[in-house]
Amino acid sequence: MQTTALHYKLIKKVKDERFDEELIQQYHLLIHIGTRDFQLMVVDPQDNRVLLLEDFVLPNLTSHAELLQMLEQLFDSHALLKAAFWARIKISIKNHKFIQVPLALYAEESLPEYLKFNAQVDPDTEDFLVSVNKEAQAVTAFAINKDLRQWLENTYATNKPLITHQSAALIEGTLKISASFPDNPLYIYVDRFKLHILSCRDGKLLYYNQFSIKQFSDYVKYIMLVMKSLNMDQQTSQVALWGYIGKNSPHYHEFYKYINNVKFGVRPDFLNFGYVFDEVQDHHFFDLFGIHLLD
Repeated sequence: MQTTALHYKLIKKVKDERFDEELIQQYHLLIHIGTRDFQLMVVDPQDNRVLLLEDFVLPNLTSHAELLQMLEQLFDSHALLKAAFWARIKISIKNHKFIQVPLALYAEESLPEYLKFNAQVDPDTEDFLVSVNKEAQAVTAFAINKDLRQWLENTYATNKPLITHQSAALIEGTLKISASFPDNPLYIYVDRFKLHILSCRDGKLLYYNQFSIKQFSDYVKYIMLVMKSLNMDQQTSQVALWGYIGKNSPHYHEFYKYINNVKFGVRPDFLNFGYVFDEVQDHHFFDLFGIHLLD
C-alpha cells in the first residue's frame, strides 16, 4: 500500500510486463471516478489485454469542490494520467443521477425530463449526457457536474474522451457475460457504499437499480426485495456476486445465511489478463472492466 501526502491512497497496482510507455498511443486509457474512489486501467485493444490497473481511495472528502481538487492533485502527480495521446480515452462517472431509456423511445429533447424521474438535477450546475448500451438497446442518461466535465475535457483537449456512466458499464458487462449463466441468476455488484442489482434473460435486461447502503442489513433487505419483485426464490434461485467483498468475509457468510445459491462471478472473457493479475480476485473491478465495451 502506498499513501501520498495528498491524502489519497493507492491500494492496488498491477502492471503487466508487456506495458510500454513508449506505445501508449496504441493503448486505451479507462478511468472510473467516484466520490470516494478512483480507478484507472490501460488496455491494448489489439488483443484486449489489460496492461495496468490502479485503484485509489479518496478518503475524507466532504464536497464536490474537494473531489475536484483531489483529482487535480492526483493527475498532476501521476506519470500517465495527463498524457493526451492515447488511442482512446474513456471516463466513467459513479453517481446516482441516471436513468435507462429504451433506445427506440429515446428523444434527445426530453433528456432533462427523463432524469427528473429518478433524481433531482440542476441544469445550472450539471450537464446531461447519454451513453448508448448496444447490448441492452438502451440509452443511459446521466448528470455530471459542469466543472468536472469541463476539467476533464480541458485535460484531454486534444483527444476528446468518451464520458459514460458506471451503470452503463455494469449493464453492458453483465449482458455480455450472461450467456455464461444459463440459469438466469440475479447479478449483484457490491460497490463501496452502493449495491447494484441486475437481472437478464435471453440476452435482454429485465432489471437494474442501485441502492445506497448505510448498514449491512440494507444489503439483505434490498436483495430480498428485488428477488420478491422478480418472483425469484431465495432458496433455489442462483445469485452471482461481484465487487468489493471477500470470499471469507463476514459479509459473504451473512449473504449465504439468507440466499443459499450464492456464487462469485467470473472474470469477463472480453478482456485478457496476464499472470500478474492472478493477485486480483476474479470478482473484483467488474464495473471498471465493463467500460471497455462502451463506445
